[in-house]
Amino acid sequence: MPADHDILWALSDFDRQQTALWQFAEQTRSLHQAAPGDYDALHAWSVDSPAAFYEALWNFLDIIGDKGDTSYEVGEDIRSARFYPDARLNYAENLLRDADDRLAIIAHRDDGTRRTLTRRELYDQVSRLVQALQDAGITTGDRIAAIVTNDMEAIVGYLASSAIGAIWSSCSPDFGPVGAADRLCQTDPKILLAVSDYSYGGKHIDITATIRAVAEGCNAQQIILLVDNIDTSLTDLPCTIWQDFIAPWQPQTIAFKRLPYTAPLAILFSSGTTGKPKCIVHSAMGLLLQHKKELILHCDLKAGEHFFYYTTCGWMMWNWQVSGLAAGATLVTFDGNPFYPSKQHLLQLVKDEKIQVFGTSAKYIAACENAGMTTEKDQLASLRLVLSTGSPLLPSGFDYVYDAWKKDLHLASISGGTDICGCFLGGNPLLPVVRGELQCAFLGMAVDVFDDAGNPVTGVAGELVCTHPHLSMPLGLRGDMDGSAYQDAYFSRFPGVWAHGDYVEKRDSGGYVIHGRSDTTLNPGGVRIGTAEIYRLVESIDEVEECIAVGQDWHGDQRIILFVVLADNRQLDPALDTHIKQQIRQGATPRHVPHKVIAVPAIPRTRSGKLSEVAVRETIHGRALKNREALANPECLTLYENLQALQE
Repeated sequence: MPADHDILWALSDFDRQQTALWQFAEQTRSLHQAAPGDYDALHAWSVDSPAAFYEALWNFLDIIGDKGDTSYEVGEDIRSARFYPDARLNYAENLLRDADDRLAIIAHRDDGTRRTLTRRELYDQVSRLVQALQDAGITTGDRIAAIVTNDMEAIVGYLASSAIGAIWSSCSPDFGPVGAADRLCQTDPKILLAVSDYSYGGKHIDITATIRAVAEGCNAQQIILLVDNIDTSLTDLPCTIWQDFIAPWQPQTIAFKRLPYTAPLAILFSSGTTGKPKCIVHSAMGLLLQHKKELILHCDLKAGEHFFYYTTCGWMMWNWQVSGLAAGATLVTFDGNPFYPSKQHLLQLVKDEKIQVFGTSAKYIAACENAGMTTEKDQLASLRLVLSTGSPLLPSGFDYVYDAWKKDLHLASISGGTDICGCFLGGNPLLPVVRGELQCAFLGMAVDVFDDAGNPVTGVAGELVCTHPHLSMPLGLRGDMDGSAYQDAYFSRFPGVWAHGDYVEKRDSGGYVIHGRSDTTLNPGGVRIGTAEIYRLVESIDEVEECIAVGQDWHGDQRIILFVVLADNRQLDPALDTHIKQQIRQGATPRHVPHKVIAVPAIPRTRSGKLSEVAVRETIHGRALKNREALANPECLTLYENLQALQE
């Protein structure tokens, strides 16, 4: 049985020296006086000497723009520090550089369609859309909303919006009318870009009702539909077909609007499971440098590599992957069911498209593990890096990838979120992969773990915090005129410190373990317990496919309730109930053992695939969930209502 501290993978000394992270450390050696292989020293310099670090970062990443004379100005507090105060750049200009015949995008659809764009063709498509949008009156600061699939037109739209200096917001078409309107209408967009249908698992799904809800809710001036013909149900709305919208315009040189750090690029939305989704406004300059830092230094993404992330346009990982164009990578996209038409579909895509960097969710890896999926010899020959996020990757997930996928592989569990549209923690090609751990805090991210009193702790779980300003802190929340909601969301727990809302343990090794969201930690007898501690033990049981743990208020205290989805039509008999509890007791502590174990056929998840402990917790207490539309499968909440077992 593998141990938690086992090293599963490491690069050779020679290969470490070929990485961009090593080269960055070598080039900046005179500034930090550390050996290139000493990541701890490099990281310490990056947070202790921000002016020198951000000056060097801009230069090493070869940013197109005007940097100005200053890279960092200290502020009175974490919110008032200024990055590149005199700089000007354009996000799209950096992604559309070197327009030539290399492939920019390889786009796959659920129906088997495969399309490609070269970097020159992508530039030309963006150029035509820029002209059409400007002709429609779109200018700097205007909002463009989108209900789109993860396809090339979404990327063209995002880059055209950025080129003008407009602000992009998108959601995936699987959001219902209320969910999409709750998000997009808050941005007050002038233009709505939308597909009128999509396919998933071979099924055709119409979303004209969603388009109407958004269009009427925000009074969009123009709706651009990615269709051949406008559906009769939408003819009373100001609709135009994409091809007709750009038809009058021929490609020409784009006059990119270079803007300061304070200029927004995109609005992303919180999950909304506890209320109306927050509109999180992100900086173009902040995201460009943050993403390039993460992709080039921490993922070692190289020009010409094929880069895939299984995502939708409603998840921050879509924005993150698009930034791969700035590194010269070829994006491989897929929109649809990852297990259709076969369970091997995405892994076969790795072989067919020679993907080097493959990103997915911990949920997908767990599903492959539960299905017993293996790969054929050399099927993943091109693959060198697997990225996992969305929820904690359990130690068994590490074992599965190395046993069933590929031995010589960098597996990087990464963690950040929509709030920063980037990462606090994740992979590092200079360091070994340790079973169950995220390898390090990323450069420039002054990550720590605090106990409830605000003291740094190691070896026990606590609150993930960031004690210094970082590049992708939001510019703010839309509609939050005095900044109080932004302050309350991130800085009220520990004054002057970003509190992210994750329950995390920092190991002596320098690695990290995510134990869950801090707002869903369990608290029996006043002792805080992360849900991931329970999941890692329960999901190692063959009879259990997945599980979710919540706290139930009970006689002035809290007791743990564990819901399990069983595999292969198994029954939760007394023997299995006892086995589950013994597994938890032996692997954790008696306090982790649930008071009750209840079998259910389904577990609610957000649309990005995360377990929704909040939805289950509110439902079992008979409290109304404020935003059911945030869930991918809200209908399953009926399974948790009025359970007799919870009255005993």
